[in-house]
Amino acid sequence: MTESRCVIEVRPWDDPDGAALRVAQRAELDARYGSDDHEPGAAPSAADIDLFVVATERGRPVGCGALRRLDPESAEIKRMYVVPDARGTGVATALLRALEAAAIERGWSTLRLETGTEQPDARRFYEREGYREIPLFGSYVGSTLSVCYERHLRVGNARR
Repeated sequence: MTESRCVIEVRPWDDPDGAALRVAQRAELDARYGSDDHEPGAAPSAADIDLFVVATERGRPVGCGALRRLDPESAEIKRMYVVPDARGTGVATALLRALEAAAIERGWSTLRLETGTEQPDARRFYEREGYREIPLFGSYVGSTLSVCYERHLRVGNARR
């Protein structure tokens, strides 16, 4: 594994680089699931995303991620994505750490997320990074394609 030298910046939800990364993510997931009907609940939007970040390497967008507040103590990670040729370089870990740090700054002590049954690489990544599988929550309850995770964060330390 090579070390990433990415730059992570807060961007607006409608940022062109971020939008292009989300389109690429959607296309990859549509191919994995064999349809475009694999996300329960409302898709994230500018109206409900509290933070959106884009990772770049040498000016090229290589990943993104977002936080959506769930309640006063928790948020959900949304649209975490790294382009295929940047996987295994540390971009995903850098994005996740930035999202965790932002959650702590906002006073959120718990991060939750949903990934899917056809995303074993994502599941391994989150488990390696300290997220534990939890029962399906929110709009994911009853989904046969969803797997949910959670991590409790400590103030002053984004890793636990």
